[in-house]
Amino acid sequence: MHDMDHCHMHGGNVAGLVTEYPLDWPGAEPTTGSAAADSTHCCTPGGGSTHELVYDHDGGTVFWVSGQEYDHIARVTLDGMATYFAMPPGSKPHGIKFDQQHRLWLTFEGSGEVVQIHPDGSIGARIDVRISGPGIDPAINTRPHGLGIGHDGAIWFTGKLTNTLGRIDPVTFEVRHYALPTLGAVPIYLSAGPDGDMWCTELTSSRIARIPAAGGQPVETVIPTANSRPIAIVAGPDGRMWFSEEAGGKIGRVEADGSITEFPVPLTASSAILAGLAFDNLGNLWVQQYVSPPPTGPVADDYIVRLSAEIALAQRGDLSGVGISYFRAPSRGTVMHRITQGPDGNIWFSELGINRIGKVQIAS
Repeated sequence: MHDMDHCHMHGGNVAGLVTEYPLDWPGAEPTTGSAAADSTHCCTPGGGSTHELVYDHDGGTVFWVSGQEYDHIARVTLDGMATYFAMPPGSKPHGIKFDQQHRLWLTFEGSGEVVQIHPDGSIGARIDVRISGPGIDPAINTRPHGLGIGHDGAIWFTGKLTNTLGRIDPVTFEVRHYALPTLGAVPIYLSAGPDGDMWCTELTSSRIARIPAAGGQPVETVIPTANSRPIAIVAGPDGRMWFSEEAGGKIGRVEADGSITEFPVPLTASSAILAGLAFDNLGNLWVQQYVSPPPTGPVADDYIVRLSAEIALAQRGDLSGVGISYFRAPSRGTVMHRITQGPDGNIWFSELGINRIGKVQIAS
C-alpha cells in the first residue's frame, strides 16, 4: 500500500506534517532551488550548501549542521533557531559526528583535517589527515568527506580524493590510511556495522567496501545494479547494513557475508533520485527522494519516503508486504542530503540545495 502526503491528527500534533526551517548562513547568497544537480554537484551559483546534521544520541537536544561552502557550522534548536560559528576560511566543513565521549568531530575537506568542536563552537584538537611521507611534497589532501565512529571509539573518514579510508586512534590521534582496491571509487559515507567493522559506499564504482575495526585491507562487494551511485549507509536494527542508491533508485540490504539484496523504491517521478536513509525506533526505514533540478525544465515535488518495518523480512526485490508512505516537502529543488530520527522522536533532514532543515512530525 502506498500513501501519498500522509498526515493525520495525533496527540494534538499533525502527524506526518513536514515543516522546513531556513538557515541564514553568513555570506550565503539566496538560493533558487534550481541549480544543484545532485549531492556531488551542489555548489553552483544559486545552489545551497547545507550538508550534514547530527546530535549527541546520549542526551543531546540540539542539532549541529555543516555549511560547507560557507565555512561555518550551526547549532540548531528543535524550534529551528540557529547559532552560527565561523570555521577557518577555505576549510569547507562537511562530515560531523559525536563519539562515545560526547566529543563532536568535524571534517575540513578543504584543508585536509579532522577537528574537534567544543560546545561553544570553538576548535579543539586539529588532526592533519593529509597523506605525507618520503618524496611526497607537498602533502596530499585526502579531502575527508564522510565521518564515522567505530564501536571502539576510533574516528574514521572517507578520503574522497585519494580513494582511501582513514582511521584515527581515539587516544593518540595517530592516522592510518587504507587504499581501496578499485581505482576512482570515490568513497563517500561510512558507518560502523553490528560486527564492529566499518562499511563504506563507493559512489562511482557502485561497490560497498568493508574494513576491519582495527584497520586492514578493505574488501569490496559489487552492487548488482551498475552505475547505481550508492550514497548513504547505516546499520539496521536487524543486524544488517542498509544503503541507498542515488541513481539506481533502490535501497540495498547487506548480509554479514557481504551479499546484497536490492529493493526498487517506487519513485514519484522518472527523474527522482535517492539520498540519505535512516531507521526509526520502530524499525521503519526512511529515505529521501528528490527530483534533480536541471538548469532548465520542470522541477517536481520532493518526498520523504517511509518503508514499514516489514522491509527487514522482504525477499529480493519484493516490497508487496511493506507499507510505503510519502511525505511531501513544502519546497521543491531541495537536494535532500542527510536524515535522522531526532531527540524529539521526529524525523529530521537537511535540504542542501535550499539551505533548510526539515522535520516530519511523527511523535505525539
